[in-house]
Amino acid sequence: MKRVLLLPADTRPVTLELPHQLARVAGLEMRSPALEILNRMNEPGNTAALAEWLRREAPVADVAIVSLETLCLGGMIPARRVSDSLEATLQRLEVLREIKHKHPGLRILAHGVVVRVAHDNDPLEEKPYYGEWGAALRKVSEWMDRLERQQAAGQALGDAPMELDRARLHLPKEVLQDWLETRERNHALHMAAIDLLNEGILEHLCLTLDDTTPYGLAARDRRRLEARLDELGLWSEADIYPGADEVACTLLARALVNHSGRRTRVLVRYPSVLAEQAEMLYEDRPLGELVRAHVRAAGGLMVQTVEEADLVLAVNAPAIRQAHHQPDFETVDTAARHLPDFVDRLVADQAAGRMVAVADVAYANGAENRFVQLLLQSVNLPGLAGFAAWNTAGNSLGSALATGICALYGDDPVSLAEANFSRLVDDWLYQSRVRPEVHDKLTEEIGKPPSPFDLGDLKWGAELAIDQRLTPLAYGLWQQFFAPSLPGVKLEWNRPRLAWPRLFTGVFPLRLVREDG
Repeated sequence: MKRVLLLPADTRPVTLELPHQLARVAGLEMRSPALEILNRMNEPGNTAALAEWLRREAPVADVAIVSLETLCLGGMIPARRVSDSLEATLQRLEVLREIKHKHPGLRILAHGVVVRVAHDNDPLEEKPYYGEWGAALRKVSEWMDRLERQQAAGQALGDAPMELDRARLHLPKEVLQDWLETRERNHALHMAAIDLLNEGILEHLCLTLDDTTPYGLAARDRRRLEARLDELGLWSEADIYPGADEVACTLLARALVNHSGRRTRVLVRYPSVLAEQAEMLYEDRPLGELVRAHVRAAGGLMVQTVEEADLVLAVNAPAIRQAHHQPDFETVDTAARHLPDFVDRLVADQAAGRMVAVADVAYANGAENRFVQLLLQSVNLPGLAGFAAWNTAGNSLGSALATGICALYGDDPVSLAEANFSRLVDDWLYQSRVRPEVHDKLTEEIGKPPSPFDLGDLKWGAELAIDQRLTPLAYGLWQQFFAPSLPGVKLEWNRPRLAWPRLFTGVFPLRLVREDG
């Protein structure tokens, strides 16, 4: 296994650059299509050109990791918005059968995202009408699912029919119809992918739930997909669980594990005995079950002792419930959580020569400041087998675990240090420290909070403020905590910018380079 093709879910740095970084960690060559034919936020990519790229690259590749939404609908975000017919969508999927038949040795791993019911009324990542009708659509989603569950269980329906009718009354019929038809088309695509798995065209299939909740249409779609896998007996080659942007990394790890023929043994550590039951903000299950799902998807097997383990996955978790704003002493950093002891165990693991990957999910959308400060005091950061603290708990778990597994198959400490440094720059320095500062600065300048969806004319000033604040912090992190462990290596740093016109998606071009070449 040497060359891997990546057809990414979108062009955000995390979904496009992180898999390439992990490929370097594992000593692989990763190839992706030109940016010009991929999506630009909600503008779909060129599906015909993407199919042709797969045909052209397949003869010299060992593995292909394919986003179903990118291949068939132009990208993960465009898949929620475009009106392409089901017939056209499924026809585009046929290229996978074509290249597998022509190149039987090519291993194809695919992933798709169950259409989310977005928590925010975002008119750019969702249908344009979602900005106005998002709350009403969420109500319909919840009560459709609740009613279906009660009917399936033979329970008294209670207020469910009335609540569903009330929710529908608040929506234009054409809006609800369009929204539901888009969901059904994408669901049909995922069902067709299961058929490809059953035929042996796909080696593994991950169907993940993005920004999900315990009740809603995503949960209903999950049950329908699970029933199909039950019917065909395909669970050894498939996973359905909460995740999205990180899945390409997960499947890269899975490809390595499948190639080796041995599942990676993973020991999980937490800072609290309550952590496994902690509630996550964007997932439909407690943290312990989420961890199990991600370990399985990456080809891992959870074990109970360090003697059995190939990898220690350290999950910095809240005691009760994940939160947005730091510090949170009611649900995150409570007396039921002992961070110093948690970090002491990681130090002992490193001293014993164990590979340790860290997933920080105490807070959504950024690392916990208190936890990172403790790591800085005692842990060898360049030597970690992975670090992640971005976006949802699933995003962080999946990418930290994938980095750790890739590190088991590689022997390049500089590439691994670069992966860890990149994530600390983005997940800690930017998301937890600089982004809130820049948000407050823009709020002061315009007299109100900037739009979380589109900065408009504020984008240039935001990028300047990010550069002024982030660049010295990044150099300080490098010089104090990375450079001493990496003699003969220098940091190449380019000016940070925003991938999209919103503070949420930063781009931080950096490389760690050996001075001797």
